[in-house]
Amino acid sequence: MKDAVSRFSVLSLTDDVEWVAREYIPVPESYSEDAYHIAIAVINEVDYLLSWNFKHIVRKTRDIVRMVNTLNNFRQIEIMAPAELL
Repeated sequence: MKDAVSRFSVLSLTDDVEWVAREYIPVPESYSEDAYHIAIAVINEVDYLLSWNFKHIVRKTRDIVRMVNTLNNFRQIEIMAPAELL
């Protein structure tokens, strides 16, 4: 497993990511780390964000992210549980 993940890129926290994450924060605010994960993925044009965090990311957040991304002309990202990917 370590060998497999060692080839992954580490995506940076940038000013753009900080700004977008703040836009997502009714995600709810007590889970602001989730907003940063999504913002990093969106700014880096990742197609899919997989999460086991059903309660906060997968179910409640999809609409907020779509709205913010549309208003700011960002690409849309698919946020889903791993089982939905199959």
